[in-house]
Amino acid sequence: MSPIAKGEAWGSPGALPPDGVVVATDAEARAVVEAARRASRPLPALGLLGGDLCRTLGGAGDRARLHSDAAVTFTVDVGAVLVDGLLHWFVAHLVARTPGWGRAFVAMNAQWWGRWNLGPRAHPGDGVLDTYRADLSLADRLKVRARLPAGAHLPHPGIRERRVAALQVEFPRAVPVALDGQRSGRARSLSLRVEPDALTVVV
Repeated sequence: MSPIAKGEAWGSPGALPPDGVVVATDAEARAVVEAARRASRPLPALGLLGGDLCRTLGGAGDRARLHSDAAVTFTVDVGAVLVDGLLHWFVAHLVARTPGWGRAFVAMNAQWWGRWNLGPRAHPGDGVLDTYRADLSLADRLKVRARLPAGAHLPHPGIRERRVAALQVEFPRAVPVALDGQRSGRARSLSLRVEPDALTVVV
């Protein structure tokens, strides 16, 4: 299946299959994906009850809906990343940053990071990751933070935005890395790629 193009209809009616897995957070979804990938098993369909990917897809957090005629099924991308040589996967976002967000690198597959509309143009089914690299003064950080809930922080001269299928990122020193909201160590080097249409999700 080819990645979704701007303006195309996306998603189709369809309930969670009997062998689908219900997850309540992005971290739970990531754990299922990682377990399947490491065991070389097909990825099961996921029923989303919460998390930033669920919110991006308009999920209602209703377990009964997942098994009903009201359910909607999507095929979404998955991010893969080598964190200093160790392979991981993520479904919603990768965040590598210094304390206070003075320097940060973000890769978004979903639109939201908590209450922040961090990737306002990110689409989980377009075959690319929306990446942002920021190096901001304290004054700029405060201005950007105020605009993040509405997704109005872009464009900004201190934020480099790229939409990529693959990317290599280097940092001058190791920074903490979080995948789908879960701390995944520190890294000086990240090698990212997208796996298009890798995962079926239901909301």
